Formats: sequence, structure tokens, C-alpha cells
Amino acid sequence: MSHPAPPSAPAEFLVLHGRHSSLVLEHHADEAPIWRYWGPRLPDGATPGAPLRDGRPLPSFMLDFDQPLTAAPTFGVGWFGQSALLAHRAGQQFAQAFSACTVEWVHPGRALVLHLADPVAQITLRLALTLDAASDVLTLHSTLTNTGTDVLDVQWLAAGTLPLPGRCDSVRSFAGQHMQEFMAMTDPLTRSLWRRENRRGRTTQDCFPGAVVTTPGATGDAGLVYGAHLAWSGNSQQTIEWLADAQYQWQFGEWLAPGEVRLAPGAQLQSPQLLASCSTQGLDGLAANFHAALRQRITWPGGSMRPRPVHLNTWEGFYFDLEPSKVMELADAAAAVGVERFVVDDGWFHGRHHDRAALGDWWPDAGKFPQGLGPLVAHVNALGMEFGLWVEPEMVNPDSTLFRTHPDWALQLRGRPLITARNQLVLDIARPEASDYLFDKISALLAAHAIGYLKWDLNRDLTTAGLADGTAGYRAQVQAAYALMARLRAAHPQVEIESCSGGGGRIDFGVLQHCHRVWASDCIDALSRVDIQRGFLQFFPPEIMGAHVGTAPAHTTGRTQSLGFAAAVALPGHFGMEFDLRQLQPAARDELAHWVALYKQLRDRLHTGRVWRGEAGDGLVWQAHGDDDAADLLLFVYRTAPTTHRYMPTLRLPMLDRRAAYRITQLAHGGAGHAWGSAPLLEAMQSADGAVLHGAWLAEAGLPLPRTQAEHAHILRLQKV
Repeated sequence: MSHPAPPSAPAEFLVLHGRHSSLVLEHHADEAPIWRYWGPRLPDGATPGAPLRDGRPLPSFMLDFDQPLTAAPTFGVGWFGQSALLAHRAGQQFAQAFSACTVEWVHPGRALVLHLADPVAQITLRLALTLDAASDVLTLHSTLTNTGTDVLDVQWLAAGTLPLPGRCDSVRSFAGQHMQEFMAMTDPLTRSLWRRENRRGRTTQDCFPGAVVTTPGATGDAGLVYGAHLAWSGNSQQTIEWLADAQYQWQFGEWLAPGEVRLAPGAQLQSPQLLASCSTQGLDGLAANFHAALRQRITWPGGSMRPRPVHLNTWEGFYFDLEPSKVMELADAAAAVGVERFVVDDGWFHGRHHDRAALGDWWPDAGKFPQGLGPLVAHVNALGMEFGLWVEPEMVNPDSTLFRTHPDWALQLRGRPLITARNQLVLDIARPEASDYLFDKISALLAAHAIGYLKWDLNRDLTTAGLADGTAGYRAQVQAAYALMARLRAAHPQVEIESCSGGGGRIDFGVLQHCHRVWASDCIDALSRVDIQRGFLQFFPPEIMGAHVGTAPAHTTGRTQSLGFAAAVALPGHFGMEFDLRQLQPAARDELAHWVALYKQLRDRLHTGRVWRGEAGDGLVWQAHGDDDAADLLLFVYRTAPTTHRYMPTLRLPMLDRRAAYRITQLAHGGAGHAWGSAPLLEAMQSADGAVLHGAWLAEAGLPLPRTQAEHAHILRLQKV
């Protein structure tokens, strides 16, 4: 009888350094590398000094050899924690153990590839790790290859396995629903397993594929925090598990449906990318890392981002009632207040008079647009605005020419009824003929007209998601959507794409390799948007966040906020509007034009630097935008609830330079009411010269604020003097 033996190959330490973080793996040639460290930056040359097993004796009632957490832990041969791989061959070879590992340095000290092999299970695993020096974001992904002679069924493949120190005490994630995205959830980390799984087939509002792990005392601006996000627009799973050495492991990957991945001999499965980072500067430091990473990943027409144009969408103004004369009148009103991009939403295509028909018939409705879209596009362009169009290519209505012609093109399962949502089915765009049909129809519109923008929607979860052969098609659907977007962008490189999915149901780093804007929520209630947008900013930068001024009362909540408060909430994002401007009174139209002009004045600084977020209690929240050195900041202060204090709490701004003085000038304010009372210092801030206060005082004692009613906002500029 043979017994497993401890690895005998000598140890080598693999070290990756960013600006402010480091990771260390212990490499032996005869096993998967052991995780030794991921955390704040280590000095060059700092290594463990000795192999892990040399420093920890075996406990009682234990296997006779130690199996620590590796970069790819496996099931069945001694590791009892979460496995990075679950696979089998017709019920056999259900256990794996990597017994060979070679290291390929792609960029010394920054990027490497681990080549792992298990000759018994007849598999290899390629695990790539890159630590970006500029953003301190670690990117991982796995590629599994079947080197055997029969089919390998794969149930789970982690994109990456990460170590977390045992002092981590909580995990912050996001739940939500339609019109209530980015609901912050905080759970304690204990010895119990923490897991989030999404099986809806899209990113979804209720199970965001990312989270933040904190250590005791971590705040918005200080303390050690960790974050990770799966760059994938489909099913996902993340797990945090306590380990016997008082550490945690954190795994991310794509959740696979039964039978979804069956690898033929020689075939491969590549995971989505996992992006992870740590920061000693708290939640905002972590957010800055992810913002920097995403800014590197987005591919803009022309190679760089142009100033984000003021945006108008017709949806809440007209819904399906698109008459060319009315739409042209709205375009006139939009141009008059300074709108730069005019987007025609749902209702423009053949037979689309409500949400019960016509998805799939992507040509202009002859009754609404007897001359096609050409005259409307020309009218919008003549006003100096870019034209945009709404599409939902991945969906089909049963009441449509497309479905009546090709009912087999809908995702379906034999013997199961078709399940509609919003009166629509999901089109199997992994079929080449379906994808070609969509490309031809949309490409023809883009070729015929000066259309610079597509709002790409996806308004339902996936059910009965079977491909033509009856196998699960969740991942194939996501990959096909990415491929169709990439194909259209290659054919029409000037076009920008917005990702929308019932609002914020498809916001992730995966889709953002093909898109340039996301619609954060269908809820345009400004008070709701404050929390939605603050959650959004934990992972995504403000320039891609669609943020609109809507109607009052809001169509989604029935609540009313003033135009000024709504504009101040929308201003830091990609600013726009979504209502019938023709109904505005002259004074309101002038006020809206003022906010548009202010956005144009500030957008270059809002959309290129860091973001800080904070709370002062008593219903006061704030966010600031500026460069890393906080020399010139734009500060947005929102009162979301009536005050319970006689005197206003001050606003501590911990990111300020404690050695400098700052000139503080109020740029704008907006709300239903006015500030109560007056005070010389506050009056000075409203003057052209502003007021000068010391950075250390503002950081520790805080900025005094006027007493205002609820749903009021102030925008200030703080400049070093």
C-alpha cells in the first residue's frame, strides 16, 4: 500500500509587488503554490524566510501530512475546505491533486502564470496572476484543460482563491431589486461559511458579484480593507470560509448549471477574470484602486474618453408614444438647455406600441416613422446633438415577426412551458443564425444613420435556458452577448454602448470591456439615488454612471424633490435628464440650463480623479471629487432627512492636507427650501473670495454648514492656498 508523502521539492518564494500591496506564494515543483501573504506592501526582499510547514507542527488527530491553503486547493485528497475545482469523469476521478507546478514569469515582480498538472486526473490548470502597479489591483483567471481521452464534467472552477487574514471581521456586499440597486449589506465573519450565489443568468440587482472585507476599525478613509469583483455578466458564486489556521479563504467563480461544461479531450474551460485589491486607506482607498483599474480597461472610440456629453433619454417623457413631431419638439427643447446627446428609447421599431409585442423586429415602425428614422436623426444632428437609440437584442416577444418565423430561436427546454417575463422570451443568440440576424439589423441602422450611441437593454432573468441540444446555455448566452457587442463595435467603431438591465442588473467589469456607460437604476427619485450611487461608487467610477434628473413626482416612487436637489444628486455622474422638457415653465427651464452649464464646467474634474464618501450623521452625507493630493476638491453635501439638531454637525473631511489651508467657495445649492438664518463665515463661503480655513481643522473639527430643510444640497470647491 502506498501513502501520500509531504512535498519534497525545495521552496521558492514568488513575490508580486504593487505600489501599496504585495503577495507572496511558496512554490514547490511538486504541488500547487501555497498562499503565504496578500496585504499591505512589503519591503523589497521581505520573504517568509522558511517554508510554511517548517513553522507549524501537526495538530492531533490530523492527516500525517500538512495541506495548507494553496492557489488552487482541490477536493478528495486531504483538503477539506472549499475546492477550486469540482470535476469527474462519469462519476470516476472525482478527486484531484496537482503534483507538478512550473512558473512562467510574464513580467518579473508583476505578472506570472502557474502551470499545474495532475497526471492521475488527466488535467492541467493554468492560473494567471497580475498585480498592476498603478492601481494595486490583482487580476486572476484560470484555464482548465482536459488532457485525458474521455469527457470531463466540470461542476465548479474558481477564477481565483485568495487568502484573507484572520483579523478580518465583516463582509460588505450588495443586494437589491429592480429600482433598488446597491443595497448595502454587512455580515460578520465567523467560523460559519459566507456565500453568495447568483443563478439568474445576468449580473442582477440582488446578488452583485463583488464584496468588501474589512478589519476592525476600518473606516471610509483609514484601515485595512480587501475587495474583489468577478468580471462576468452571468451566474456567479463567491465564498468566504474560515480555515483551521485562523485565516480565511475567499473564492470567486462562475456558477455552472448541471451539465453546462463537459470538456471533450483537449478542450479547455477559461474562467472569467477576478479583480481583487487591498488598501490601508479604507473603503475610499479601495474604491480608488478599482476606479483606476476600470479606467484602464474601458476601450473608448478614438482611444480616450471625451467629456461625457449631457444626455437626454425619451423614456419617462414619452414611453411608447413616439410621434416624430413631438420627439422633434423635445429635441428642440433639449438643445435649448444644452443637451449634447439625444437618445430615443423603447417604442421606435416595427409594431412596438407597448411592452407586449415586437421585440426582435428591429426596423422603424412605419406608422410612427413613415420616412424611417432619417428625418429625426437629421433634425437632432442639425441641432448639434448626437443621436442615440434603444435596443434589446437578446430578447424576443412571442408576438413578433421574428418569433413567428423562428420560434426555435428562443431559449427553451423540451417538455417545459415557455416562461415569459415582461411579456418576453430570451433569444438564443449563441446560435450563429440568430446572432447574424441581430448584427445585420442593428448594423444596417448604424450604417444608414449618424447614430453614435446604443442603449443596450436586458429586461429579464433567464429561465428554461436550454440550447438547441438541450444543454444549459447560461454561459453561452453571456459570451454571445459579449461577441455581438464586440462585432458591432468593430464594424462601427464610433459607437458607444450603454449597459442597462432593468436598470442596474448588468453592471460589472465584464460587460464594461464592451460598454462605456451603465444605467445605475430605473429609479430616478433623487433621494433613492443618493444611496444607490454611493454604493455604485465602491467599485465603479462616476463617469460611467448614468445619473438623470427625472420628473416630479418621480414615476417610480411617487415622491417629489426639487429640480435643484435632483440636479445636484445627478451632477457628479454622467449627467442627463429623462422627462418631457416641453412642459417646463421658463424659470425651471432656465434653472435646468444653469445646472447643465455647471456640469459642463465641472465634468473634467469630476470624471478623472478620486472620489471620497462620508457621513456626518443627522441625515448628512457627502462625497468629494479631486486628485490624489486633494489640492482642489469639489464637495457635494446632501441633506437626506430633516435635522434633529438645533445646530448643524460639522463635516469632517479627513482626506485634506493637514499642513495646508483651503479656500472654500460655494458653487451652487439646490433644494425645496432655503437655509435658515445666516452667519458671517457661511456668507463668506458664498462670496467670490470664499472663506479660508486650515486643512487640519477641517479634517479633525470639521466644516460648518448652514441649517437647511431636508432634500437640500450644497456644492463647494476647496482649493489649497
